[in-house]
Amino acid sequence: MPFTPYHLGPHGCVGLVLKRYLDLPVFVLANVAVDLEPLAVMVFGLSYRVHGYCHTFLFGSVVGIVWALVAYPFRDVFKVIMNAFRLRYSTTLVKMIISGVLGVWLHVLFDAPLYRDIRPFFPWEANPLYGLISNPTMYQFCAICFVPAIVLYVLVARNYRTTKDTKSTKIQIEQ
Repeated sequence: MPFTPYHLGPHGCVGLVLKRYLDLPVFVLANVAVDLEPLAVMVFGLSYRVHGYCHTFLFGSVVGIVWALVAYPFRDVFKVIMNAFRLRYSTTLVKMIISGVLGVWLHVLFDAPLYRDIRPFFPWEANPLYGLISNPTMYQFCAICFVPAIVLYVLVARNYRTTKDTKSTKIQIEQ
């Protein structure tokens, strides 16, 4: 896809539904991490596939792990940001690694049907997913996913406020 924005709808949906099990910022931002490869190829004019090794499940796993390790020291920053968005945030290094890997894998699954140069099952050179879904259909699906992602976000954020208000009310009553 033409860079990360199209991925945010589906990743937002999956990430918000599985928020209890995934580190949402790491999962969603894994899209940015994996798309640094095509960006570098285009910006620097590298003689390399636009969607190279990072767009495979094997090396994409490494990208997800590295991204999680880079993000780990910033988990307190993520917590502040998530709280500002009214989303509870609790994480572990293992949760971040799993989220990074799964975030990259979902990105690869969405890109593989669209681009002939992706080799998702490297070292196998074929892309059996290519052409299974047309580009317009995939773009429409990803764009449409923004709607449930926004609805899910509103529901989760509203629950955050309600739960937080309930706790503060309970504390006031007990005092």
